[in-house]
Amino acid sequence: MKLMNKRMLAMLVILLGVSLPAMAGVGDIITLLNTIISTLRGEIGNVLSAIQTVKNTELRLKQEVVWPVAQINQAKNSVLEVRTQYTALANRIQSIPISSATLPNPRQLESLLRSGQSSNAGSLQVSYQRLYGAVPLSGDATVRDRNLVDVDDAMATGTLKTAVVSDEASHQMLGVADAIEQQAASASPGSAPFLTAEAEVANLQNQAYLQRMLAAQLRQDAARLAHNNALLKQSAESVRGLRNATEQILNRR
Repeated sequence: MKLMNKRMLAMLVILLGVSLPAMAGVGDIITLLNTIISTLRGEIGNVLSAIQTVKNTELRLKQEVVWPVAQINQAKNSVLEVRTQYTALANRIQSIPISSATLPNPRQLESLLRSGQSSNAGSLQVSYQRLYGAVPLSGDATVRDRNLVDVDDAMATGTLKTAVVSDEASHQMLGVADAIEQQAASASPGSAPFLTAEAEVANLQNQAYLQRMLAAQLRQDAARLAHNNALLKQSAESVRGLRNATEQILNRR
């Protein structure tokens, strides 16, 4: 308001000063200044005062209704309190040693499984075969047994790799969640919709990873059922073969 008055005063002084006669006296200048001041306090002052009133009303509406400053600061403080309370606890939980294997091969496989690095998929395959063994040679087992062992190994390693990828994705989601919390603690008024959209996108990504884990679990369960059914079928064929052999022996007598 004061700045606008000063600018208007300067402009009027310049305009009216140009129009003054060259021989104008001090009295004329004083009269001119009084006229300018009276004009500013009159019509122009009323207009400027109305403009300032509208601006103050708009600012008050934004701070009290649209983006209430008190509630925004309260929400920011709540976010900071939650981060302070749970960050230290989460760090302590993550620092707890959970590896339990003691022998070299199991320890290597467990380390790869808990690494959360999808780039270790090739090493995981090798470590799995070293611990659980490879598929028997053709002369050491029947074709059916070799097929069952091979498909069981494939399903098991596939599920383990998916678990490693899921752990890696979980670490990334935790990083995204932490970033959103930091943004929420220092966000400016009006940015809540953008933070909400970012959080929704992260939630959709997390749901997609959960669906992948569920699909891997369902595949593993289906493979286990198929394996059990294959054993039942093999047992039934063995019983049928034994029955046929018994009948042949009895018929010879």
